[in-house]
Amino acid sequence: MAPYFGLTGGWLTFWVSVACSTDMMLFGYDQGVFGGVVVTDDYLELMDLNRPSRTKLLGTITAIYDVGCFFGAIAAFSLGEMLGRKKTILLGTTIMSIGAILQIAAYGVPQMIVGRIVAGIGNGLNTATAPVWQAETSKAAWRGKLVVIEMILNIAGFSMSNWVTYGFSFAGGPVSWRMPLVLQFIFIIVLFATTPWLPESPRWLIAHGRVEEAEKIIADLEAKTVDDPWVVTESKEIQWAADFERENGMSWTDLLKGRTGAGNTCTIRRLILGAGTQAMQQLAGINVTSYYLPTVLVESVKLENSMARLLAACNSVSYLLFSLIGIPNVERWGRRKMMMYAASEILEESAATKVASASIAFFFLYYVFFGIGWQGVPWL
Repeated sequence: MAPYFGLTGGWLTFWVSVACSTDMMLFGYDQGVFGGVVVTDDYLELMDLNRPSRTKLLGTITAIYDVGCFFGAIAAFSLGEMLGRKKTILLGTTIMSIGAILQIAAYGVPQMIVGRIVAGIGNGLNTATAPVWQAETSKAAWRGKLVVIEMILNIAGFSMSNWVTYGFSFAGGPVSWRMPLVLQFIFIIVLFATTPWLPESPRWLIAHGRVEEAEKIIADLEAKTVDDPWVVTESKEIQWAADFERENGMSWTDLLKGRTGAGNTCTIRRLILGAGTQAMQQLAGINVTSYYLPTVLVESVKLENSMARLLAACNSVSYLLFSLIGIPNVERWGRRKMMMYAASEILEESAATKVASASIAFFFLYYVFFGIGWQGVPWL
């Protein structure tokens, strides 16, 4: 049988995009689903979290997931280079599956905490790897758009989780929060069904001395022959970049001490730009509002539980629709302009939420501008 079921060129890139986008949709679904769980009466009663004295524990259970994500992303540094992009994603998905099962079957706080941490580790591995795999298997002209599309599908997963938790809230009982957690396996099954047969990153293969295999993948991705001049040139350029990075690389100790090496690779500047924009994205408060928007609408705005869930779900649709503006404009406007404009608007909306009822409109506007300028750009 021909590799990749005979797919080459744009269709092969399409299926890599399907796998990477499913990964990011799972990330978005996980971001949003617990926002509905933490306002479900059955969950709060079962875990004995419905008393004011247990508020900190409720917050800990929610936030501990992001601690797992942090350690998973850190682990991707070494595992990603050792295993490759595909195997790292498969490992992360397997770990997420274990974490999801632990959460679905939880009847006590300890098991739920362990499940949240385990799922977070798997998610950290996946989200640190999928955009890299996408970028390294895409044409330069498509790269920015494809990564932004991944982030938009991340929002689609987030929106889906809001509507799923809203729908199941009418079921009552354990189904109202366990079933939304079960539905994570839709994404997990798609990942297990697609990732194993798709091509590995040519850049990773060349960096590990597997040049012939990488050239065959480059040719397949471009629907060309291995001896095509474009394929040969692309392979040589990647080999040169890999050799240059290897010869001018440095240890983490040297990097943190400010030793940039003789190659003048501007490593510190690139690290600050990459890590800094990711940190600013999270410090803008998107995860907090993702987890607690229904809670805030219930506790502070005094809405009914059902109405709070409905508004959170409608907000997620608005977030998704406005994030579509980033696809055609990321290359036209540039990364910096999109982030700077969106950041100024986010600041205005954050400063304006003085009246509880008016805060609903500003929550919507916050998500609008975050979706346009901050959701996808930091990953580029």
